[in-house]
Amino acid sequence: MRLFKTILALVVLLVLFILLNNTQGSIPPLGKFMNPFAGFWTNGERLDQIEEVIDVKGLRDGVKVVWDERHVPHVFAENTYDVYFAQGFLTARHRLWQMEFQTHVAAGRVSEIIGSKAIEFDRKQRRRGLLFAAEETINHMDKNPETHLILQAYANGVNTWIESLTPATMPMEYKLLNYEPEVWSTLKTALLLKFMAWDLTGRNSEMDLSIIRAELGEEFVNRYYPEDTPRMDPIIPSGKPWRFDPMIPEESPPPFEPQFVRDLRADEPDKDNGSNNWAVSGKKTASGFAILANDPHLGLKLPSIWYEIQLVTPDMNVYGVSLPGAPAVVIGFNENISWGLTNAASDVMDWFEIEFKDDSYTEYMYMGEWIKSDMRVEEIIVNGGETVLDTFAITRFGPTVRFGHYTLDNGHPTGLAMRWSAHDPSNEMDAIRGINVAHDQESFFKALEAFDAPGQNFAFAGKDGDIAIRHNGKYPLRGKDQGKFVRAGRDTTGEWREWIPDDQLPAISNPWRGFISSANQSPVAKNYPYYMGWEYDDYERGSRINDRLAALNDIRFNDMQQLHMDNFNKQAQLMLPFLIDHINRDSLSIVELKILDDLNQWNYVSDPQEKAAWVYKQWWLQLELAIWQDELTIFDEIRELPTRSVTAELLLKNKNLIFFDDMNTSQKEDRKQIIRKAFHTTIADLTEKLGDYGEAWELGRARGTDIHHLLSVNGLGRPGLYTGGGQGIVNATKKTHGPSWRMIVEMGDHPLAKGIYPGGQSGNPGSFYYDNAIDNWVKGHYYDIHFLSTPEITSESKLRLTNLRNYQ
Repeated sequence: MRLFKTILALVVLLVLFILLNNTQGSIPPLGKFMNPFAGFWTNGERLDQIEEVIDVKGLRDGVKVVWDERHVPHVFAENTYDVYFAQGFLTARHRLWQMEFQTHVAAGRVSEIIGSKAIEFDRKQRRRGLLFAAEETINHMDKNPETHLILQAYANGVNTWIESLTPATMPMEYKLLNYEPEVWSTLKTALLLKFMAWDLTGRNSEMDLSIIRAELGEEFVNRYYPEDTPRMDPIIPSGKPWRFDPMIPEESPPPFEPQFVRDLRADEPDKDNGSNNWAVSGKKTASGFAILANDPHLGLKLPSIWYEIQLVTPDMNVYGVSLPGAPAVVIGFNENISWGLTNAASDVMDWFEIEFKDDSYTEYMYMGEWIKSDMRVEEIIVNGGETVLDTFAITRFGPTVRFGHYTLDNGHPTGLAMRWSAHDPSNEMDAIRGINVAHDQESFFKALEAFDAPGQNFAFAGKDGDIAIRHNGKYPLRGKDQGKFVRAGRDTTGEWREWIPDDQLPAISNPWRGFISSANQSPVAKNYPYYMGWEYDDYERGSRINDRLAALNDIRFNDMQQLHMDNFNKQAQLMLPFLIDHINRDSLSIVELKILDDLNQWNYVSDPQEKAAWVYKQWWLQLELAIWQDELTIFDEIRELPTRSVTAELLLKNKNLIFFDDMNTSQKEDRKQIIRKAFHTTIADLTEKLGDYGEAWELGRARGTDIHHLLSVNGLGRPGLYTGGGQGIVNATKKTHGPSWRMIVEMGDHPLAKGIYPGGQSGNPGSFYYDNAIDNWVKGHYYDIHFLSTPEITSESKLRLTNLRNYQ
């Protein structure tokens, strides 16, 4: 019996050893993960220590790194190679897992990590062409010697850090998911840049509008989806003359009804990916120096999307935020200039329906002939499963992202090809490097010529007092509305063959009003000769920013901080009094009367404690559905709704409109009835979700903001943040989306700057610097930025010094 118990104990121990050291389905090997010597426990040790000397293999000379109190590295190098090598090394030290995981997402390689549940996602990513676009781009970048040196130096720095890792020092997520980092390549940086381009430009409504046009007619689309929406305050003031001879586009193709009817918006980026930026002339500031401000609005995650850094060489001193995985500074300032970005939102994607000869998709119809497709075979490696092969055709109109669902009357199968400007080779790294070393407006604009995708509004402020903004990017020459609908990819009609010249892109310098700004609205008024798109953000944010900047004088940092955090809701100011006037108080319950009174007393400021702010938001959404849902539910999907300003204009100007009537009821509804019905529905829905009217209805509680870990692992994020703001508001904070970096720079003799982002420098959840800035970000506080000219520090300073020492 004793021998049997001994054998049984050994068997149980062996089984436990096997179970704990091997993956069980989606569960990681818990033995490795919990190992006290190499498991996740060790990620809480020595995280934030700053070494006086680090021996680093691969440097050409010594590098000094000054660390400030927020663990921002200020890198001082003697040459270009070493400064980007050090940037790669230090970024990987803080963010290795994040930067590598995002390249797996971009390349459609998530199945290699988490298994079969990601196969369909990977398939979509491969067909969208981010990987082959990155391959083409890195080949193009490598032809530029300086770009090649920068990218390779950065990669070498990342790999030097990877080589230093042990099982104990491996980032926690690798342990959680049971895999290891691979060698960093320059291709991964190109993938990251394409992924950012997709996040900012990978969305449009061509399929929806094609379906709406087929169902409701051309006049409906032209009226309710206009290029010029009501109250628009464009980026370039409408009075600016355009002194050039424009190119003449071809005639727009005739109307075409595609076979595909599915909503292409599925899995597309957030439509509110945008930003605010502005710059004010010294004539309007207290110091007499120009001030620039920027706050890019993106999905909020931990680790944070940005990594703060200063890079100094004999010919460069630049500070700002970088993308983990890419060298240089994307948004920031140097001794002479500052710059900020917002998403241009102009149309750089078209969809073409392709007619294939048969279901092999190897030939497609073009100009009356069958021509060969370029067939691409993708190997999707699946963790714990068999490799999946996915074959798709690449046509002259782009990769066929969707196919295999529909056929034409002649029996030929169809596919939907995506023409996207970011598929073309480009060298944004050359542009960013040029911006980092630019010394005035002329050199800044010159650098922008290499920045093709994603299209951005580049705001500029210089030490010499210049301010400017340019709607930058590579935009196809098209006729009016040419990119608004899916087109037939059968001939040359609608093909991209020419581009709007760089010197004819919308731009303005030193305007008479003393400021420039952008908030993703239309870049130009009707007098601009080129069609650039129609799907811009509505007027509210841009108009509010311009109102405040026009009214402000003697501007100081605090004024800019307040504008970043401005929660005024211009749409509510326009519509709420009108809506309240249509409510019959006699028909309301006691609770509804109380809510209506709160709405009536609300000052339109969407601060977190405001219950009225959330009630109004939900009331408006209910009203939009009441007007449009029955007409725009086509093929069992709700299609793209008209903009808020279009819907508001209809309500303000029409008592009776066919769209106010709910086609699903026998009663004929008018404006007053749908407003009242939407109000009652809103209160009932909110009561069901939030309980009795009270604290839970506050904007900061009912919505608030959640910042999740990239893997959405509970305990590694910061949910339930008490925030205000929202869609159409300057402080564009939403549930999981908002200002990802707030920066203000005054361009005096020595730049003064403040900044903050919702997270911290470290990607390790066990570090103090993982999320140390979030609470101050919520409050609208900023940190003073240390813009250093020398690595020399005093013993009294909070700064610390690390010497990166080359060894062979």
